[in-house]
Amino acid sequence: MPVTRYLDTFPHIGGNVYLHDSAQVIGDVRIGDDSSVWCNAVLRGDVNHIVIGNCTNIQDLTMGHVSHKTEKKPQGSPLVIGDYVTIGHSVILHGCQIGNDCLIGMGTIVMDDVVIPDRVMIGAGSLVSPGKQLESGYLYMGRPAEKIRPLTEAELAYLRYSAEHYVRVKNNYLKSVTHTAAP
Repeated sequence: MPVTRYLDTFPHIGGNVYLHDSAQVIGDVRIGDDSSVWCNAVLRGDVNHIVIGNCTNIQDLTMGHVSHKTEKKPQGSPLVIGDYVTIGHSVILHGCQIGNDCLIGMGTIVMDDVVIPDRVMIGAGSLVSPGKQLESGYLYMGRPAEKIRPLTEAELAYLRYSAEHYVRVKNNYLKSVTHTAAP
């Protein structure tokens, strides 16, 4: 089963959410309406909380985790992802914040205390160093990630399109799961 309790916390899954059978959603995780968590993705909210917004997709092999609370850092580093966000395949997200209408490219690593505001695109294979604060409306790429250029109008529109496309795809999966007859 992809939804697992940790101590006394159990994930809260919103309406019309698709969780692939191979995904793992553990502990203090809140997933908003119309979102999806795909094949072999892991969201582990054991030592802090994870919040996933509405209409957000967490693609195959992505790992989301958090940092625990300490005396020096009483809030620790939760993982908070906004609405209409596309998280590409094999992304690592650790204790960071991602705003609305963002796209995090395949194979990217986003580390603790990074703040990604609304309307940002991060190119595939990038590394966003701990504590980095990005600026809205830009493409970032590289290891470490650097601001490359402003996003074009077409790219800005694509941020929402990508998330909405995944809402349609997950709806197809939900229909096939609920309407498939046994042979």
